[in-house]
Amino acid sequence: MTTKTSCADFVQFFRSWVSNPMRVAAVAPSGERLARLMTQEIGPVDGPILELGPGTGVFTRALLARGIPESALTLVEFGEEFAVRLRERFPAARVVHMDAAKLGQCGLFDDAPFGAVISGLPLLSMPPSKVAAIVGGAFETMKPGGAFYQFTYGPRCPVQKTILESLGLTAKRIGGTVRNIPPACVYRISRQNPLELSIIGAKYRSTGGKAGISA
Repeated sequence: MTTKTSCADFVQFFRSWVSNPMRVAAVAPSGERLARLMTQEIGPVDGPILELGPGTGVFTRALLARGIPESALTLVEFGEEFAVRLRERFPAARVVHMDAAKLGQCGLFDDAPFGAVISGLPLLSMPPSKVAAIVGGAFETMKPGGAFYQFTYGPRCPVQKTILESLGLTAKRIGGTVRNIPPACVYRISRQNPLELSIIGAKYRSTGGKAGISA
């Protein structure tokens, strides 16, 4: 990625933060060190991969560097301006413009379960019900042994313990970096029993209005 592209990404990200700080929750895109940390456990054998809130595509590029084919990536992005840029940068990937809280009810991902989910969503700024809908929906689209990777700027896992327990999940911190703005750490969330599909997550499906989905 060129310096010109990096500057353009920063400007776009900062403008999105100014217009909606609760949705973006950071003033700059995630750094490459955090991206490597988020993707260090994922390889081509884990495809297809679902990425939530890819933004400018920092984690997406890290997945490609890990050997994941671009065609094996599904990018779910709520911000229309980011979705447009993602389609331009990753034409072989599947880019879906939608709210990640609708994962469990949209029916778009029933044909091929994902091997892993990478999340750049600002879960700490969301109500617990929405966090539960996102995480529960993600595991409904995942293979039994799949894992959900989430970074946070806080001191603990951004998914509350009560939500994890209700969904039959467990979280483990797999690393952190101070060379990010701001410093961040990464958690791996997985099923307590990977041989069993979680069915409890269905009760957390969002019951809101239309999803506003476009692929």
